[in-house]
Amino acid sequence: MDVSPALQPWLWGVAINTALLAIAWVAPKKLLTVAGYFHAWILGVLIWGCLGWAGYTVVMVYFLVGSAVTRIGAARKQAAGIAEGRSGRRGPENVWGSAAAGSLCALGILALQAQGNMAGGALLALGFVASFSTKLSDTTASEVGKAYGRRTFLVTTLKPVPPGSEGAVSLEGTLAGVVASVAIAFVGWAVGLIPASGIILCAIAALIATTCESLIGATLQETITWLTNELVNVINTLIGAIIAIALQWLLWQI
Repeated sequence: MDVSPALQPWLWGVAINTALLAIAWVAPKKLLTVAGYFHAWILGVLIWGCLGWAGYTVVMVYFLVGSAVTRIGAARKQAAGIAEGRSGRRGPENVWGSAAAGSLCALGILALQAQGNMAGGALLALGFVASFSTKLSDTTASEVGKAYGRRTFLVTTLKPVPPGSEGAVSLEGTLAGVVASVAIAFVGWAVGLIPASGIILCAIAALIATTCESLIGATLQETITWLTNELVNVINTLIGAIIAIALQWLLWQI
């Protein structure tokens, strides 16, 4: 039976993600909770269906590196009581907190390409990569800062605060976050989703967005009960995507 070309990526997405889910299910080291794996399956099918192997590669690199980063200095963070819960395993809320913005960009790319709007698709592809660049930057900065930050400051006042405090930043964490953002952007360029200049735009967008995230943590998160870490992550990645898109659009106007 002939399969529609438009349906083929989705079938590949189902097959590949089902196989990976089966492997992850029997693997001794769990990176996600049970529910987290099923939500990651949905995300994986969506990304492969919209962007194919290129978009999927960006997400997988983010996921694997992000999971590894949470284990940096694990013993030290555990002793200080600032380690990630569930031994770093991610649940559904973490999956979508990290990937909601990227998923919206992926769906937008699919719609725009169907209309032949290649320029719009290119902008959203940059937003897609920038969202994951921003999230890995945020995760890396936080985890490295908690483990190895020698001096941690509140972003709003620059007063010293304990590592792991909401809105806290450190030089070590910030530098590690910049490196992480460039790494994911490089992957996005390597798979053909963004031009080489997009690497710089993603790094700038990620730095601004993670600073905004620290500001939100320092000023609003402790006073607004519904402003959870996951929702802040969605806001953070949306800011990163929007800034990268805006910067690229402005460059096109010059």
